[in-house]
This record gives sequence, structure tokens and C-alpha cells, in this order.
Amino acid sequence: MEEKTDKHIYLQAKTIPDFSILNDKVKKVLHSSSWIELFGYDWLQFSWAIVFLPLGLHVLRYDGWQYQLLGLFLLTCYHTCLTARATHLASHGSLASSSRWNQFWFFLFGEFIGSFSTKCTHDMHVKCHHPYTNVIGLGDSSTWKAPFLSRYVYLFIAPLAIPALTPVVSIHLLIRGGYWKHLAIFFITFPLGLAFHLGLLIRISGFSFPGAVLALYVYRAGLSIPYVHINIFQHIGLPMYSLDDRPPRIYQMASGCLNLWRSVLLDFAFGHSIISCHVEHHLFPMLSDNMCLKVKPVVHAFLTMHGLPYQEESYSSRLSFFLAQYEKLMVHAPPITHLVGVQ
Repeated sequence: MEEKTDKHIYLQAKTIPDFSILNDKVKKVLHSSSWIELFGYDWLQFSWAIVFLPLGLHVLRYDGWQYQLLGLFLLTCYHTCLTARATHLASHGSLASSSRWNQFWFFLFGEFIGSFSTKCTHDMHVKCHHPYTNVIGLGDSSTWKAPFLSRYVYLFIAPLAIPALTPVVSIHLLIRGGYWKHLAIFFITFPLGLAFHLGLLIRISGFSFPGAVLALYVYRAGLSIPYVHINIFQHIGLPMYSLDDRPPRIYQMASGCLNLWRSVLLDFAFGHSIISCHVEHHLFPMLSDNMCLKVKPVVHAFLTMHGLPYQEESYSSRLSFFLAQYEKLMVHAPPITHLVGVQ
């Protein structure tokens, strides 16, 4: 039974299973998995991403638009795979069993290569978005909204500004939070990372300084449009809750997250935990990408058996949905969902 008003949605809930039952099932899968399954498959793909850096730089040495496009595409895959995918996993401690190594990779991929503060990433993503997924005013993904922009500008033009906005947003958040130590470190690592990559483009690819700056910006913006799309597609438009009246965690994550269909490029660049196993990732954020994929049948079977939501859609269908419902989704405040009769 569902009742709707302009500001509230009331759903009649069935019996919600204990999360510990699903947790035990997933633990059995983890205990039976090898290191290769836990971390190795992911690192194999990160290794390919690292190889794409020198490969892309050398391809850019050749004249011809086809070589320039191929070189920039390889550098885009390098940059996005490490700064979006590997940084995301490192923030959750999912790149290695050692916390120190996770911190090292988090810092290297996030700040040095990605030009975004790891302090901000941890506070915004790990401490806020995950525990308060789809909770109004906390983890509701509202930071991704820009209601002053039209739908086509927001979805297809504005994301291209992300490489320029990334360090600016970090500096703003660090100053606002009074994190002066982290700000001082960021003012060292961020310029060093830029200088390192610009130097490679100049020395190996043969660019002039302005040409290197342009190439750097272009490859960093290469997948910025799907990056924004993914971040809004998987939460906005799904049930939103109030902090005082949110459902049990298993229902909150199952109803507030959506998996996109698998895609070779998006899976490589962003990872299963962000693309095709986002529900599993929110239920078990410490899992690597490969393990999210491995436990997916277990999670799917458990949720559907107990009548809980398990949402999957194609990228194109979500894009069509957001284009058609842009004002409702990205301009107006979402209604608050209430579960009635939770047992």
C-alpha cells in the first residue's frame, strides 16, 4: 500500500529480515576466497591503468588526429581508473589488507594524481554519504545538484569543468572546516602532482607548456560527463528518508541505491562497486570491486527472496529518465518516504 502527498510518501512495509543473516552469508564467501579474488583482480586492472600512462604519452608523440585521440583516451583511462576507482576503494580500505598501504594508495591516487583532498573525500563520502545514504540533508546526494543550470547544460556541459573545480572545492572545504594541516599538505601535493604530469607531457610527448596544460585538462575531463551521471543516477530519484524516521539499514540501502548495467569502459574506469554492484557496495563497503561482483548473486537472491527492493537499470534509461524529469529530480526538494508497519 502506498500513499503520496507533495512532501511525503507512505509505504506499507513487510517484515524486514535481519541484516546479520545476509552478513553471515557474505562472510562465508569472503572466507572461501583467495587473495587474488580479494584484491588481485582489481590490482591487475590498476596495473593496466598505470601502463596506459607511458603508453598514452608515447602515442601522443605521433602526428595525426587518430594518434592524438588514442593517446588522450589512454590517459583518460589511466587517470579515471586511479583517481575515481582506486581512490574510492582505498577510502574504504578495500585495496589491501594493510591499513597503512590503503592510506598510502589513498593519498597517492587521490591527492597527488587526482588533485582532491583525501580529508574531504573521507569526510564527505565515508563519514557522511555511506552511513546516511538518502537521508535528507546528509547523504542525499544534494551536493550534486545545481538547480540554476538547465538540464542540457548540467548533464552535458557543466561536468567538463570538473578538472578545474576539483582543487578549488578541496581548498574551500578545507578552509571552511579549519583543517589547516591538511590544507598545507594539499598545497604541496596538488601542485607536485600537476607538475609531474605536465612534465611528462612536455618531455615525453613533446608538447609546449600551453599544449601540455590543454592535454592535461582534456584527458582529465574525458569521462567527467559519465562521472556526474553515475553519481546522480544511483541515488537521486529513489526513496529519501528523514534522519529521525529512516528504515532499518538493510532496507535503507536496498531502496536507496541502484545498480547500472555492466559496461566494459565504465566497469574499468569506475569499478563494479560504483557501476554494477552499487547496492552490494553500500551494504558491504569494505569489499573490493571483484568481491562485490562475487557476492552479487548472494545479495540479489537474499533481497528478492525477502521482498526487498533490488534495483537495476541501464545507463540510457536513467539518462532518459533524468532528461524527462530534470526539474522534479534536480531542482525541487524530494518527498520524504516513511515506512509504515515495520516489523
